[in-house]
Amino acid sequence: MTVPKPADDRNYYIYHQYGDNPMHPIGPIGLITHNVDPELADSVNYFLRNRRTIYVGRHPDLGKEPGFMRSDYRIPVLTPRFTSGEGKALIQQSVRGHDLFIITDVMNYAATYPWRHKANEMTPDEHFQDLVRIILAASGKARRINVIMPYLYEGRQDRRSNRESLDCAHILKQLFSMGITNLLTFEAHDSRVDNAVPGHGFENLSTAYQLIEAMLHRVPDLRLDGDHFMVVSPDENTISRSIYYASMLEVPLGIFYRQTDYSKPVEGGYQTVGLRFLGEDVAGRDILLIDDMIVTGNSMIRTARDLKKRGARRIFAASAFAQFTDGIEAMNQAHAQGLIDKVFATNLIYRSEELRDAPWFVDVNISRFIALLIDAINHDASLSRLMSPTEKISKLLEFYKRRNTPKDERQET
Repeated sequence: MTVPKPADDRNYYIYHQYGDNPMHPIGPIGLITHNVDPELADSVNYFLRNRRTIYVGRHPDLGKEPGFMRSDYRIPVLTPRFTSGEGKALIQQSVRGHDLFIITDVMNYAATYPWRHKANEMTPDEHFQDLVRIILAASGKARRINVIMPYLYEGRQDRRSNRESLDCAHILKQLFSMGITNLLTFEAHDSRVDNAVPGHGFENLSTAYQLIEAMLHRVPDLRLDGDHFMVVSPDENTISRSIYYASMLEVPLGIFYRQTDYSKPVEGGYQTVGLRFLGEDVAGRDILLIDDMIVTGNSMIRTARDLKKRGARRIFAASAFAQFTDGIEAMNQAHAQGLIDKVFATNLIYRSEELRDAPWFVDVNISRFIALLIDAINHDASLSRLMSPTEKISKLLEFYKRRNTPKDERQET
């Protein structure tokens, strides 16, 4: 008896973005997008339907499987409030036997609820409680419950530096104790928070490929080499992400670190009293600033101003989450002054119309990626290729450099 080689069964477990996936789906997909930006919800449903259309075109028998091919995979949910302000969740369609995917945007401050004769903007705490209610409403009926939480709720409260609550670890344990099977998030502030739930399906996904692709598309004259381009970390918290970008782009890395006065707490952190730079000369180079989230943009502007004084050429910023709880006007001024050219951020969380219309803002669509993740999980296929963007980034950069390298330089090489 011969032992099968690993290559013999590769088609069994590896998810193919463009080809067939022989593993049968766990059950009919149900999407709950109760508090997600309608454009994102529509787009995810569109790409998922197109993916399934390709399947059925090649294998018509799949169309006979209940719920495999639907015009709309979304299941309507209401989260009303009593006059006291208390809430509940009401699922308006059967979820029995479904592979349920709840997509929740805890940063959607555009969602409101009426209370005491006025519309109240929902906070992350209230969005999370609605998620808990939906899970409770579906528990015992759905075949599986999967949660896609693009911005990890309480992800910034991932460690204890004083007598503080460890909120992120607690909410992860709470969700899995309620019986969810998988939790997917993007660019967690610190990926090591998965140590709180080591025996469960917690996946932290990267947006690096989509951000780099958008940058190369919108700024086609970039020269990605060590003499003309550089990646800079605006603070010490983003060093690991910046190292990855610099390594993939094969360009130098610069690091800013903050001098902090720990005796002066301000707004959940401590007062920054100075900024120091470690790295090569930035003069004449285009700069890419990397961060997992932009809260107000102040640190980006402060970093860009310092880099401009050092002779940097153009400055771009890339981030998974453009919160901009404040600071859009300050960023407008920074753009007008030539400090920052473009800010690339995903559509994973709600962005105000003012932000999306800003001349410096580039919206990066992640909805197709989410649809592929949902399809792969529904087939119980490996997520390795989808989760790791390294191979795709390498191919993208190879194509970009080959297309944009002058002919005389190509002949020399």
